[in-house]
Amino acid sequence: MTDFFQCHFQQYISSLRLPAGAILLITIMLSLLSTTNSVASDMIHTSNIGMELARDIASASIQACRKKGYQVSAVVVDRNGLIRAALRDDLAPRFTLEIARGKANSVILSGVSSGQFRKNRGDIRADLEHIDGMIIMQGGLPINVAGSRIGAIGVSGAPGGDLDENCARQALDSLSERIDFIDQ
Repeated sequence: MTDFFQCHFQQYISSLRLPAGAILLITIMLSLLSTTNSVASDMIHTSNIGMELARDIASASIQACRKKGYQVSAVVVDRNGLIRAALRDDLAPRFTLEIARGKANSVILSGVSSGQFRKNRGDIRADLEHIDGMIIMQGGLPINVAGSRIGAIGVSGAPGGDLDENCARQALDSLSERIDFIDQ
């Protein structure tokens, strides 16, 4: 509560001709509310993806691509772009891990799929790709719970970003019930 409001509110309460004890109690309560609000804004609570779910999403993505004959890597990052799970299928090139991580990070930056981000920001795509740990290619999807992004997945190694994204989407769909009912 602002000091201005609190001062005028106290003047209003005083004009009601309440007993001194009641005025004191109201003043104390207002002070506590004012203090509580300023303390509460000093801390935020966020949701983040857990390691087990991250591992399961990465594994399901690789399995979805494997069924189609693609050897891929899948990287799941948390809401801050930190790696929570990174898996590379047996014959996937080692570079696919780095590319998958870059796709996931572009989702964290943009809040949309990496393919959509590529379409939306073609004007600065070349500049964005100079940011360490990011690549603007299709194949990354957000992981959301109740409207909050808790992480992102990037997949790389299939013969096209649309196929990478399809494997990631299949993984998220296969785990959708688990994702939708996460305790927050």
